[in-house]
Amino acid sequence: MNKFLKKNQYSITIIIIIVIRLFLNAILPLMDKTEARYAEIARIMFETGNWIIPQIDYGVPFWAKPPLSIWLNALSFHVFGVNEFAVRFPSFLLSLLIWLVLSKLIYSKNEKLILGLVLFTLPQFLLHAGVVSTDMTLLFSICLVMVGFYKQITFSKKTYWGFLIFIGFGLGLLAKGPIVFVLTLPVLFLWVLWFNQWKSLWKKIPILSGILITFLIAVPWYYLAEKATPGFIDYFIVGEHLKRFVDASWDGDKYGFAKQQPMGIIWLFLILFSLPWIAFLLFRSLKRFKLKTIIKRVSSKKYVLYLVLWLVWTPLFFTSSKSLIHTYMLPCTLPLALLVVHFWKYFSKSKTNISIAFSLPLLAFLLGIVALNFSLFKTYANSDKYLVKNNIDKKLFYLQEKTYSSQFYSQGNINVISANDFKTKNYPDEDFLLLVRKKILKRQKNLDLSNFQKIEESNQSVLYKFITHN
Repeated sequence: MNKFLKKNQYSITIIIIIVIRLFLNAILPLMDKTEARYAEIARIMFETGNWIIPQIDYGVPFWAKPPLSIWLNALSFHVFGVNEFAVRFPSFLLSLLIWLVLSKLIYSKNEKLILGLVLFTLPQFLLHAGVVSTDMTLLFSICLVMVGFYKQITFSKKTYWGFLIFIGFGLGLLAKGPIVFVLTLPVLFLWVLWFNQWKSLWKKIPILSGILITFLIAVPWYYLAEKATPGFIDYFIVGEHLKRFVDASWDGDKYGFAKQQPMGIIWLFLILFSLPWIAFLLFRSLKRFKLKTIIKRVSSKKYVLYLVLWLVWTPLFFTSSKSLIHTYMLPCTLPLALLVVHFWKYFSKSKTNISIAFSLPLLAFLLGIVALNFSLFKTYANSDKYLVKNNIDKKLFYLQEKTYSSQFYSQGNINVISANDFKTKNYPDEDFLLLVRKKILKRQKNLDLSNFQKIEESNQSVLYKFITHN
């Protein structure tokens, strides 16, 4: 038994982590704002059958992101039904596909398992293997581009890898937009320039036919979206990609809020959300070699420099950005994992490294069990799941503004009472339940709730029952 466990330790560890991730995907409520928002957009697409224009509410187009991840989530609803596990499953499936594609840069079966182990113990990657967002579809697209390019340009003749580059570009445009070019092309250009690979580039990369592939994948949807909702391309390309990047106070944002961050904080995000592997990699490298030797070795080895450029370009690009969040460093997880695998032999205490890395998903699992048993999600989660789902058969209203989680868990059947109607007591004719955000209760201390009885509350809202008309 001990011999079996030792021989299969990497496989067993990965399976345990995957089971933990799937368990968390099933039990965690959808969190406001981002996760519940994308889940609700997918639910509306699934319900209405409108696959061209994502809607943030019935009849209200969502222009902030292209629809690839929303398509996948809506398709998952067809398979698993409308629930948390279903809407998170595409992200999980993409995480496995990313591991599969990335492993094509590695030839040893054992190292491919190590790659999976490292990926699924990187906090940012493990997190996004179960988060409803557009980030995993973009990451998968970037993975196709970067793996396809290196495999193609290092082969002696043209293969299908070259077309994978442009499939990645097309999917990236449908995943999150032109940012797929920004996060990949500079790396490819610098690497080709450094090693003078221009001849190989023109000879091996199917540029013209590849551009056509990208065009055919992405452009039809952009055309149909602009035709159905004029103004989309201007908002999405100019606003979401240019103005958001240079101006954190951009007031044209229809769906989010300014995320003011200190300049250069992306590097802190990179370190924090890549622990412990980035620390192991840096400490072992500096301990074994002098900095001058490291630079010399990196700059002379094609594969290593490719990974290093890939790793540092994303934080370099976002260093001067005035509006960013920690998920922007997610693309760094792929080259980091490959670098760890490449230098695995230098980790003399690999069992200790694995134990430390495995502690993160294990801790997440234990916290999930505790939260589930003690109903902590109901009290502390930033979600209205339990307030709404337990009362879905009743008439539900939100004061002033509904949350995305309340929309999702009520299956779109929650309505809004305006501040003016509430003030004049222009209530519905029948008994109903009213949800009020806690931030509104704090901001409006003289809110007249004399006609209502408090039933229960969550981390962000309070549920009241209407008693009687005055």
